[in-house]
Amino acid sequence: MSNSKRLFLRSKKVIPSGINSPVRYYDPYPFFVKKAQGSSLWDVDGNHYIDFCNGYGALLLGHRREEIISSVLSQLKKGTLYCAPTELEVELSELISKNFPSMQKVRLVNTGSEATMTAIRLARGFTKKKKIIKFEGCYHGAHDYVLVKAGSGAAHMGISVSDGSLEEVSKNTLVVQYNNSEELASVLEKEKDVAAVIVEPVLANMGLVLPEKNFLSDIRKITSENGNLLIFDEVVTGFRMSPGGAQKSYSVEPDITTLGKALGNGFVIAAVGGKSEIMDILSPEGKVYQASTYAGNPVSVSAALASVKTMNKNKAKLYPKLERACKNLVSTLGDLASDMNIQHQINSISSMFQIFFTDKQVVDYSTAKASDAMKFKKLFNGLLKNEIFVAPSQFETVFLSYAHTDEDMQKAIIAYEKALKTVKE
Repeated sequence: MSNSKRLFLRSKKVIPSGINSPVRYYDPYPFFVKKAQGSSLWDVDGNHYIDFCNGYGALLLGHRREEIISSVLSQLKKGTLYCAPTELEVELSELISKNFPSMQKVRLVNTGSEATMTAIRLARGFTKKKKIIKFEGCYHGAHDYVLVKAGSGAAHMGISVSDGSLEEVSKNTLVVQYNNSEELASVLEKEKDVAAVIVEPVLANMGLVLPEKNFLSDIRKITSENGNLLIFDEVVTGFRMSPGGAQKSYSVEPDITTLGKALGNGFVIAAVGGKSEIMDILSPEGKVYQASTYAGNPVSVSAALASVKTMNKNKAKLYPKLERACKNLVSTLGDLASDMNIQHQINSISSMFQIFFTDKQVVDYSTAKASDAMKFKKLFNGLLKNEIFVAPSQFETVFLSYAHTDEDMQKAIIAYEKALKTVKE
C-alpha cells in the first residue's frame, strides 16, 4: 500500500471526505505532498511532479521563492501575531494602492471568501440596497451571499445551491449569464434594489473563460448608469495578469476590488479595497462592521510585501516570459489535439489556460459544462502518470509560474501528448 493511500484512509477517519477542500479530491485518492521547491512537488512516496496547479494560481513566483522565505523568516524572529497595527500593514496597503489605483483605501483580510463577503457588505451598506448580481459560473468564495450557481468545486460536483445555505440570503442574489451584458441591462431595468454587480473579470473558476470584446466596459457603463457598484473579484487575476490585474489589462475601473492568491504567493492573505468614500464606511469610523483577529498578521504581510516587491522588480521579464511560455504550450497542445482529431477548445490568457473537449467555443457556464468531463479526467490521470500535476477538475485552470523552466515546459508538452493519446482511445 502506498503512503498516500495509507494517509488517505487515516485522514477519512478524522477529516470529512479525507480532504480539507473539495477541489483536492480525485479518484481513487489524492497524493499527499511532502515538500515543494520552485516548480516541483514531491509526494510522500517519493514521486516528483511539475506543478501546474500552483496553489490554484497563488504561486505566481513558484514554491519557496527566496525573497519571500527570507522575509518571512526575518519576521518570525520578531513575532507571529500582535493584534495591534504595524508599519508593514501601512507599507503593503500603500503598495497595493500604487499597483491598483482604483483601490484608494485597502482593508487587509485573510481569504478571498472574506474579501468578497466584505465587499458585498460594503456595497449594501453604501447603497442601502439589498440585492446583488453575480454571473453564472463565477466563484466568489464559499459563503451564502455567492454560493449560487458558482464555479470551481461547486460546478465540479454539480451543486447549484449548497445545502445549509439560507434561502432568505440566496434569494437576494440574482444570477445572469457571463458575457451577456444585454441580460444584465435587462435585469437592472426591472430590479431597482441592486447594490452591486460582482464579477471575475476573467472567469478562472469555470475552466478559463475570457470576457468577450467590450463585455467588461459594457458592464461598467451599465452599472454606472443604474447607480450600482461594480465589484471586480481579482482574487485569481490580481497581480497574475499584470501588476495591476485584469482591470489594468482591460482598462476598466471598478468601485471595489478583491485580491488574494498571488498577493501572498502561498501565504494566507487577501485584501478588499476601493474608492475612499466607500471604504470609509467600514467600522470603527463607519457602520459596516468587519473584523478579524488575524487580519494583517505580520507573517503574511511580510510575505505579501516581498511578493509584490519581487513582482514589481521583475515585471519587465516576468509577465512577458510567462505569456510567451503559455502561448507556446497552448499552440503546441492545439496542434497535438488537432492531429489526433480530438474535438477541443483551448482558452488562454497571460499565464493561464484550459483545454475543453467540445466542438463549441467556451464563452460561459453552459458551454463550459457541455464539454466532456470524462475525457478531461482521462487527461488528468495521464498527466499525473507522466509527472505533471494540474488541478483535477475540468472547471479549474492551469497556471504557469515564474519558476517553470524551458525543460519543465518541454516535459509538459511530452506529457500532454501522451495523455491526449489516452483521451483519443
